[in-house]
Amino acid sequence: MADGSPPPGDPDPVGPAPAVRPFLVTAGRVAPTASGRPVPVETQVVATAEGLVVLDELDFEQHDIVAACRRPQSVAELAARLRLHLNVVRVLAEDLRAAGYLTVHVPDSGVTHDASVLRRVIEALRAIPDSRGVLRDSD
Repeated sequence: MADGSPPPGDPDPVGPAPAVRPFLVTAGRVAPTASGRPVPVETQVVATAEGLVVLDELDFEQHDIVAACRRPQSVAELAARLRLHLNVVRVLAEDLRAAGYLTVHVPDSGVTHDASVLRRVIEALRAIPDSRGVLRDSD
């Protein structure tokens, strides 16, 4: 619905979307790291033992992030699950990491990507028949 509440009859386990502007949550900060580079969306975050101990002392979004990170998950998954803007989660996750409440596992960007994997995925997708049972032509 327009007010952030779910349509009638739909269960909403998370609650309504937040009505607070993202820049208020991050105190106006947009760069989550000292280098100014954004945390990649596939970065895995998980709560530390210390973070779980102080969970009830954390405020609002920080509490929700640490509570949701009992299991490792990506920054993108976390933003979707908590219905927070991706950059808000990036900034707050970095704050929580600096405080020792989250462990952040950034993927290795130096790994060379193998184009043959992408080709195999495309070929496998083309081998799946459409709803009429017709295979897609290979280009």
